[in-house]
Amino acid sequence: MLKSIIVESCIFCKIANKEISSEIVSEDENFVVFKDINPKAPIHFLIIPKAHIGPVNTLKAEDKDIAGGLVLKAKEVAEKIGVSGSGYRLIFNVGKDAGMEVDHLHLHLLAGKPLKFES
Repeated sequence: MLKSIIVESCIFCKIANKEISSEIVSEDENFVVFKDINPKAPIHFLIIPKAHIGPVNTLKAEDKDIAGGLVLKAKEVAEKIGVSGSGYRLIFNVGKDAGMEVDHLHLHLLAGKPLKFES
């Protein structure tokens, strides 16, 4: 189980705590998966830990279970929605130059069409 740290000003913490409504796709005791409000593909989900964890560049060795859990949750959701065979993309954005808007660790899952690599 993840440490239960919540940051009141964090929009993802508010979604995880059901203070802000979101279209939740999957949830367990540690993670929430919800639809991105500005999708870049027909399927665009965000996978977040329920506890507030900073972005990838703040992770420590002891956070490896959280990072691994995000990837495994993405795999589980991809299988559940039927895109594991056709393919999907997982993206961690780190910092503003990469497009990160919320300083809460999150993983993007994109699918539903052939995805070209763009920079």
